[in-house]
Amino acid sequence: MAFDFTTLELLRHGHPAWKLLRSDHAALVASFLHAAFVAPNVRGVAQADLAEKLEDHLYDLRLRHPDTFGRPPLDYLNDWAQPDKGWLRKFYRHGSDEPQFDLTPAAEKAIGWLNTLTERSFVGTESRLLTLFALLRQMSEGSETDPEARLADLQRRRDDIDAEMARIHRGDLPLLDDTAVRDRFQQFMQLARELLADFREVEHNFRSLDRKVRERIALWSGHKGALLQEIMGERDAIADSDQGRSFRAFWEFLMSSQRQEELSGLLERVLGLDAVAELGPDPRMRRVHYDWLEAGEHTQRTVADLSRQLRRFLDDKAWLENRRIMDLLHGIEAKALDLRAAPPQGAVMTMAETSAELELPMERPLYTPTVKVALSDSAPQAGEGSVDLGALYDQVVVDMVRLRRHIRQALQSRTQVTLRELAELQPLEHGLAELVAYLQLAEDSFEAVVDESVTETIRWQGAVDEGEDGQDGDVTRQASLPRVIFVRPK
Repeated sequence: MAFDFTTLELLRHGHPAWKLLRSDHAALVASFLHAAFVAPNVRGVAQADLAEKLEDHLYDLRLRHPDTFGRPPLDYLNDWAQPDKGWLRKFYRHGSDEPQFDLTPAAEKAIGWLNTLTERSFVGTESRLLTLFALLRQMSEGSETDPEARLADLQRRRDDIDAEMARIHRGDLPLLDDTAVRDRFQQFMQLARELLADFREVEHNFRSLDRKVRERIALWSGHKGALLQEIMGERDAIADSDQGRSFRAFWEFLMSSQRQEELSGLLERVLGLDAVAELGPDPRMRRVHYDWLEAGEHTQRTVADLSRQLRRFLDDKAWLENRRIMDLLHGIEAKALDLRAAPPQGAVMTMAETSAELELPMERPLYTPTVKVALSDSAPQAGEGSVDLGALYDQVVVDMVRLRRHIRQALQSRTQVTLRELAELQPLEHGLAELVAYLQLAEDSFEAVVDESVTETIRWQGAVDEGEDGQDGDVTRQASLPRVIFVRPK
């Protein structure tokens, strides 16, 4: 950004964050929006619920300042959602007629800046310096094209690790002191909050694209192929941008159940340290990675809304084209009826001479069977031969109640579980049939998420089929499918 007078003057008059800081009610707006959206990490609150929270907030303020804030809560919310302010976003969810409110990225930036004005009892610098060095080292190593240089750097790092392991074997165990622990934990909390704010801005960017698509669809008068080509080109450009690729890499990393379990273990261990407990960390920091996951799902839903809008556009266009065809047909019929009583004189139209190709039915050959079926004249005798009736009773029945109980028990100790983990906790008894039953439960009875970017392999023990020579007993079978994650209801 050009940090000159003209640019700053435009921001002072046009940017919502600067307008909030200049507002006479900045303390009311910032304090309420922080308590309603930022602190609990909430996205999308119904109008009635948000108005009730604002009423409670105003009641406490009126007790201390009786002559202030006399307007109804809903008037304040609608005023803050006006385009000239832009501190709240008012919208409607699909299938609902109740307005929803959400915090805008500009308002969150202003609230975050106000939070930095308070004096801190401890300002850490070591962790930031180490973070800067780590980022520079990653960029340098990731852009190095000389194999010898990269091997030399890896060798040097391995020597350092070997030296550190040797010191630990000798009993020299280096530990971080309390100051270093607090320094790094403060840096972690700051980055975690900034990451949640970045998610809201990423969602805002995708929502802006969705708004442009809706405007173009409403005003478009040309061919739908040209519009789709333009829209999909912009969507691909955003998906392939630096922001899109970074978000996709972050989402793939966070969707890994192994990474989530690792994050949970690290947070439990770090928050249990005495040096960290002295800082009085926010209790929500214990599940901050789940807040990241929830914020990422909001962004994914915005992209899904864009896809639904494109599909609705195609359906509307097809309906309009079919209606136009029917109007043309009705017009032709009406004109034909008008001309029936008084047909036009002379030749109406000319056609080129045609000649019919005659093909007599009897010239076609009759059907001739290729193989003659030999029928036996002997009648079956009673008591000859035996029929194995076991196949009539050897049916596979999957107990859906048992599978539901297994999924609920797994979700009691965790917030989500993958289909592969369920198969490992309770091996499949009926093979592929039981696996299909799990997929049916994921669609009908439970909340489930399908991550198509990751493929998992599920194995089970099955009986040897006829024709599989050289195998005795059971054989290991497997199926590869996208990762299916069962989520515990909130």
